[in-house]
Amino acid sequence: MTVSNRQSVTKAIIPAAGMGTRFLPATKSMPKEMLPIVDKPVLQFVIEEAVESGITDILIVTGRGKRAIENHFDFNPELETFLRQAGKDDLIDQVRDIGDRCQIFYIRQKEQLGLGDAIRLGRQHMGDEPFAVLLGDTIIDPPAGAAPGLRQLLDAYERKRSSVVAVHHVPKAWVSRYGIVDGQPEDGDGPELVRLRRLIEKPKPAEAPTDLAIAGRYVFTPEIFDCIDRTGRGVGGEIQLTDAMNLLAHQQPMYALAWQAKRYDIGDRVEYAKCFVDFALRRPDTSAAMREHLRRLLEG
Repeated sequence: MTVSNRQSVTKAIIPAAGMGTRFLPATKSMPKEMLPIVDKPVLQFVIEEAVESGITDILIVTGRGKRAIENHFDFNPELETFLRQAGKDDLIDQVRDIGDRCQIFYIRQKEQLGLGDAIRLGRQHMGDEPFAVLLGDTIIDPPAGAAPGLRQLLDAYERKRSSVVAVHHVPKAWVSRYGIVDGQPEDGDGPELVRLRRLIEKPKPAEAPTDLAIAGRYVFTPEIFDCIDRTGRGVGGEIQLTDAMNLLAHQQPMYALAWQAKRYDIGDRVEYAKCFVDFALRRPDTSAAMREHLRRLLEG
């Protein structure tokens, strides 16, 4: 398939197999992707972003102890019957809508070999089509009126017909936490879209070429699978996706989009707490009480 006639993106992979050790003991029995943001699990935000961006087919890569994910996105006739008998029909639509907006499939990552390996497990399901990747522990929050985070990335893909990774600016002291991109805007593109030269996984601040950190959303051409196959185990004995992306960037154009959106890395406890508070402050049913509570705390 040539670059000029690549088809639109309708499929996505959501890696959700990590152990979530930074959230123990909660994640001993609950996947970190199911941690609630007020009353909605993190992973539901991710799937809603995918659906609102035009994705209709999602493959979730899970692991041992992640059955709660499948249960959440399945229908629950017993719960629906209970709600109906209790006269809470409005809640029936809410719980049914969770798994009714797209087709969701599952595959298990049997060994923790990293993000590159998790994506490789989706090869047969994705086939020869371009596809999106959304990290299951990352919530993307665009400003009011802006397109969903993934939609912004898909628009860039449709413009360039090449792989695109989302990035955002981070403080220089934080670059060692992320994959960092090095690139240059092309003629006719704005400064928010750069042609990639290389990616560096968790560089030291003095060695980072930019402050643009990978932000948990990707759109790949299917050639990424061959690049993953050629990638050996890297840092931590895992198959690093950034290594495969570097191979891909050498054989075809690849871009990074500094999008309009805020990223919450739910794998970090402070970021999780910030996300919970931010979302509670914007909800009509919780905002007033939360603002009053925070005001009293700050004044005390």
